[in-house]
Amino acid sequence: MPVDFSKIPSPAYVLEESLLKRNLELIRRIQEQSGATIIVALKGFSMYKMFPMVKEYLSGATASSLNEARLIVEEMGCEAHTYCPAYKEEEFNEMMEYSSHLTFNSLSQYALYKDRVLGFRKKISMGLRINPEYAEVETDMYNPAVRGSRLGITRNLLGDTLPEGIEGIHSHTLCENDSYVLERTLVHIEEKFGDLLHQAKWLNLGGGHLMTRAGYDHEHLIGLIRRLRNKYNLEVILEPGSAIAWETGFLRSKVLDIVDSLGIRVAILDTSFAAHMPDTLEMPYKPKVWGAESEAVEGKYVYRLGGMTCLAGDYMSEYSFDAPLKVGDTLVFNDMIHYTMVKTTTFNGVGLPAIGIIRENGEFELFKSFGYETFKDRI
Repeated sequence: MPVDFSKIPSPAYVLEESLLKRNLELIRRIQEQSGATIIVALKGFSMYKMFPMVKEYLSGATASSLNEARLIVEEMGCEAHTYCPAYKEEEFNEMMEYSSHLTFNSLSQYALYKDRVLGFRKKISMGLRINPEYAEVETDMYNPAVRGSRLGITRNLLGDTLPEGIEGIHSHTLCENDSYVLERTLVHIEEKFGDLLHQAKWLNLGGGHLMTRAGYDHEHLIGLIRRLRNKYNLEVILEPGSAIAWETGFLRSKVLDIVDSLGIRVAILDTSFAAHMPDTLEMPYKPKVWGAESEAVEGKYVYRLGGMTCLAGDYMSEYSFDAPLKVGDTLVFNDMIHYTMVKTTTFNGVGLPAIGIIRENGEFELFKSFGYETFKDRI
């Protein structure tokens, strides 16, 4: 269905409701056929306007902070599976109010808070995050298994039995991986922690399961989960971040200026890679642009796309177009719903993109826009 950009502000993140529904239907099928508990990770997708839809298909949500846990309770109407690298003492009682599960990153954090959890007015299932010391993640910034990682407990620190009150084991070393990476990771988890898995009630395998990407082997994943459930007699939990909103929408932008820099044509946009698409620089990866090729092609019009902050590296090269770009042209970055809105900044005072939804009937609904007060509140 063609998009009517005359009704969409620029810049704007635009979710396509039908595409989100497609992903959720696929994930629900995997959940039902595998017996897994699949929950949305707010660190990847926090668009609470869509939480009622997400709740129809998935089993809940996972939080990495007090704010996320509260948002889950208030907007999804369920308690959070909560994990933080460390908990703040002054927030911990409120965190317990919002949580059904609490995972500790270290034995010292567990020792500090276990009595408060065990004595709380409601039952909260406690877990420990482990470090299997294995990950197939190329970028160290996203690799929690590197030497010296602060994330998770290595086997040498654990005894032969789970500590008092601990019911779950949590491992997260995947990053946009497939089921075969999970299979190889499980070899290390089971080799090091298999005896403890037999004592646990649940195993949380974290995020990084990109099950909505084309070519993902769903039946293989289903088989892995069934085997784990049967072998260890426990609940298996997955908390995808990217997979929920993978390829469900775009970032609409506009060309503000075109400059020549020693023979390199640069189109300056009303958006920013650094402020609005930070993963493109951090991971890094090159986002696709509608109607363009993501490389320099001889015979086509080649441009570097520049963001509107003063950061020298706020750009992406090179893109080729069939026709020359003009000031006022719309440029659309594909797949910009996951890990974008959750990471934006107002660096340079640059305004945040609006947020909108293209409903299943094709109508655009503006969900939120931002102005000076948003910038001022953040500083």
